[in-house]
Amino acid sequence: MGCCANPINIYKMIASLHDENNHITIPGFYDNVEELSTTERAVMAKAPFSLKNYEKSIAIGAVYGENGYSTNERNSIRPTLDVNGIWGGYIGEGAKTVIASKAFAKISMRLVPNQDWREITELFKNHFESIAPAAVKVVVKPHHGGQGYVTPTDNIAYQAASKAYETSFGKTPIPQRSGGSIPIVALFEQHLKSKTILMGFGLDSDAIHSPDEHFGIWNYLKGIETIPYFYKYFTELSKKNN
Repeated sequence: MGCCANPINIYKMIASLHDENNHITIPGFYDNVEELSTTERAVMAKAPFSLKNYEKSIAIGAVYGENGYSTNERNSIRPTLDVNGIWGGYIGEGAKTVIASKAFAKISMRLVPNQDWREITELFKNHFESIAPAAVKVVVKPHHGGQGYVTPTDNIAYQAASKAYETSFGKTPIPQRSGGSIPIVALFEQHLKSKTILMGFGLDSDAIHSPDEHFGIWNYLKGIETIPYFYKYFTELSKKNN
């Protein structure tokens, strides 16, 4: 002890992946990230949002993230890097003063449009291996990835969806970006050369992907009401633009 590197102690490499402003430090990581205009950010900010209620809903004392961006912006227009799991060494009952021979971590990055997941994977791999001290061996094993996607608000599908929501809910929807991952949407555009419109009817309180995930019957019925309007308005706008 004290004469060789403990792989678990070397986890400070992971801590170095963010700076004091919670900005990701991988060289080139932000090169292709789209910077939204002040106008676009202002439109997004019109959506009702209570920071206090948000913190309470996920049982946290305070929000945390990249400086210079709101909570909703961090959730949507900004890429992220997170440790999803970390383990190594002796974790049994009682104490054992041994130096671990190995340590492991699973790291994921949520990307935004224009960031290519293969390029980002390579940037991460090269950077992480480069900051490893000579006393340890670092192996990066990529798993999988997908491209980010944003539905443009100036196309017919979006305009038809907006009008459909307005008809069934009585309010004009506010366009929002989301941090969810649906990689096949980007593939649809790549191979079918077609834009995709994503229409949701769930609420933040539905606890999606959680053990108690649920979906309200009222929202379900509103979806049944809204979708036919979408097809109606999409057909009308298509004819008008041809």
